Amino acid sequence: MSQKTNRGDHRFIDGVTVKKRILAEVRGYVASVAALPRLVSILIGDVPEAAVYVRNQVRGAEQAGIPFEQLNWPSDITQEECKARLIAMNDDPSVLGIILQRPVPAHINVRSLQSAIHPLKDVEGMNPASIGNIVYSDVALAPCTAAASVELIKETGLALKGLEVVMIGHSEIVGKPAAMMLMAEGCTVTVCHHMTRSVAMHSRRADVVVVAVGKAHLVGPDMIKPGAVVIDIGINQIDTEDGVKIVGDVDTNAVLEVAGWITPVPGGVGPVTVAILMRNAMVAHQRQIAAGWL
Repeated sequence: MSQKTNRGDHRFIDGVTVKKRILAEVRGYVASVAALPRLVSILIGDVPEAAVYVRNQVRGAEQAGIPFEQLNWPSDITQEECKARLIAMNDDPSVLGIILQRPVPAHINVRSLQSAIHPLKDVEGMNPASIGNIVYSDVALAPCTAAASVELIKETGLALKGLEVVMIGHSEIVGKPAAMMLMAEGCTVTVCHHMTRSVAMHSRRADVVVVAVGKAHLVGPDMIKPGAVVIDIGINQIDTEDGVKIVGDVDTNAVLEVAGWITPVPGGVGPVTVAILMRNAMVAHQRQIAAGWL
């Protein structure tokens, strides 16, 4: 059995350190402007599973010096009323960016609401226009988790141009945009999914493996090339003798024996995702000024 991991191991990519560096950059920008509009976070109904994300966002905004407001809309609000409120925020210069927490009630079409948020206020990078911009290598307001994975690969110091990357998972909010962002950086990207015949055949030849599936310990050491970078985006709860434990999609202890770099779970992609959200807010402010909105 693998020994318990040592978080001080140099092979771990420390997301907290990366987060602090990004937030310091944003904080410096915030200090240089006269006044910054606020980020608005929206919860529709009672969403206890979103509470941890909201707390992290509140903390990140405080550390970056960005005003943050949390709104809770009733669970029985109509789709039309949601869109009307979002459109009003688009026209409100005191709102810097809009964060729509998920999940939403079953009667709400979340994609429609994401489309209603103006791309210049879409700090999560979830509007289809924002995701479409990535195809044209405009990645400044990309989906936060996808952008965090790219940031963590860069943290290794490897030159991204020409790297062989295997993306395991092809969701619209992580896998697909991350693959496109990596292609924009000059990587050669293979995307694997549930219909891929042999994921291991692809991942074993990769310089970088990025995993975002939502299945605990899906990736083991037999799937990783020695010295490769492993970015674990998965967050899963498993029951252990010591209670519930948060683990990723990678069997971290075992893969650590093979990988050159690996992100821990927790403490890897998650903290950087929050920091990217704040950096997106900074970029949104710059672009709103350039557009004559502010």
